[in-house]
Amino acid sequence: MRRPLSRRGFLASAAGVVAGVTLAGCGDYKPPSTADANKVARLPTYIPYKGVETSMPATADGVAPAYLHYPADPVTAFPDGPPAKGPAITIQTLIFNPVPPPVDRNVLWQHLNKSIGCDLNFEITPVGDYPPKFAVTIAGGDLPDAMLMLRPDQNSAATPDMLDTLFEDLTPHLSGDNIRDYPYLANIPTASWAPCVRNGGIYALPMPRPLSGGPMYTRLDLIKKRGLDPNPQSWDEFAKLCKDVTDAKHNQYALGDSVTAWEFVMKMLSGPNKWRAENGKFTWYFESEEAKQALDAVRRLTKAGVMHPDTYSVNNKSKDWFGGGQNVMRPDAPAAWNDFYTTYAPATKGFELGYMMAPGFDGGEGSQWQGDANYATLIIKKAPKARIQQILRAMNALAAPFGTDAYLLRKYGVPGPDHTIKGTDPVLTPQGRAENTLPTIFATDAPFTLYYPAKPDIVHTQYAFQKEAVKKLIPNPAEPLYSPTDSKKSKLFGTLLDDTRKGIMQGRVPLKEWDDAMRNWRKEAGDQIRREFEQAWETRTS
Repeated sequence: MRRPLSRRGFLASAAGVVAGVTLAGCGDYKPPSTADANKVARLPTYIPYKGVETSMPATADGVAPAYLHYPADPVTAFPDGPPAKGPAITIQTLIFNPVPPPVDRNVLWQHLNKSIGCDLNFEITPVGDYPPKFAVTIAGGDLPDAMLMLRPDQNSAATPDMLDTLFEDLTPHLSGDNIRDYPYLANIPTASWAPCVRNGGIYALPMPRPLSGGPMYTRLDLIKKRGLDPNPQSWDEFAKLCKDVTDAKHNQYALGDSVTAWEFVMKMLSGPNKWRAENGKFTWYFESEEAKQALDAVRRLTKAGVMHPDTYSVNNKSKDWFGGGQNVMRPDAPAAWNDFYTTYAPATKGFELGYMMAPGFDGGEGSQWQGDANYATLIIKKAPKARIQQILRAMNALAAPFGTDAYLLRKYGVPGPDHTIKGTDPVLTPQGRAENTLPTIFATDAPFTLYYPAKPDIVHTQYAFQKEAVKKLIPNPAEPLYSPTDSKKSKLFGTLLDDTRKGIMQGRVPLKEWDDAMRNWRKEAGDQIRREFEQAWETRTS
């Protein structure tokens, strides 16, 4: 049973953000300053899991481990039995996929609960509805045991004072060698823990993602069919390839998404990954010189007719265009690699993906933007020590890595109803495909792993991409930092500026209007955001 907050606790939370209530009437309550919110904490010791060997191991600079097959004899993750016996744990989280069957009709969920030792009650919200759901939950005060927290720029209710007031500082449990009590959480790389720090403490658990970021995927089968080189060495060669693969008569175009095309050109120019920090001074990627050059470049691609004709009028279709062969190139996330093969290869004979690294704009080396270290993080409601430890043991189970029986259950369910075994690899049944959408990955998870048993040879290509990508990563220095103004205003300004950006790339808006847009952004929010990030950077690095 959840325990509602008192009125004072409600007012001292993020209700000022959510419901327009100020904190002025809360006696001596003072929210953390920008400097206090960004204070450092001692991060957990990184202890990589070595229970399953591979010829393609994880590396210190961020390459994910790769496996061709699942071990014939999975490692027993918890030899002493269920690790988190106790009362049920309620987790508020989100989902991109269809909602899975409820627990009474979901054998994966039932067996997961049994293996952990308690009921995991997932409260599931579609991803697009999650920010208002989070805000309403915080304002109402009836908190679940754990909640997914999006980044502040996606969720203005996620404030440092909210964390300090309502959620547990996990530092005593997880900092340094304390994390050894939770060995699978200790297997999560250090980069994913840095964004979990606020107010000088560890306030969240990671949902780790690969640092390599995703590639520019190519339909290698279509490029080979035309006898073209899939690896251009400059902007000019890239633009020529775009023209050469475009065949409007047969509804085939080089690209179908202007924003990701712009980002790819930014990588050619080694432009900022969201923000650039030089000697403590911050520059937003939109205001950089590279941004205007990339806008002009994509405008020229549009004019040349190499963009899908519905690029600027239809949303969320470019993935299908790429899978169906209407587009030949598409930047996307690392996990999309397997999804493309699963979703589109069965209907297309000879379907083959490749990847393209961004070349230098004028030749030479381009860059790769470092991926976000986490999709989001998980925060835990304040509770007695024993209860916090039980929840952490349960989350440690959800982070059990590839090669363990716990990972196999979490991802593939129960042998028979949920999956069959081909060789040593699990193959999902229709029931398993429905049940494994249970969003455990949006609580916490093991580090990203390269594995695709349906076509294991692609794992070598995925691993090669990651090894190449990590050599030229540009990080986002603002990722672990908190700016209150960025949290409140960046989403609105991002939407407004994106309209201008797309208008320029489409050719409807003159390029010179970008300068006016940037002047307005600096005046209304940008300069204040910059100052706050610079102050936060000084706090974190001094």
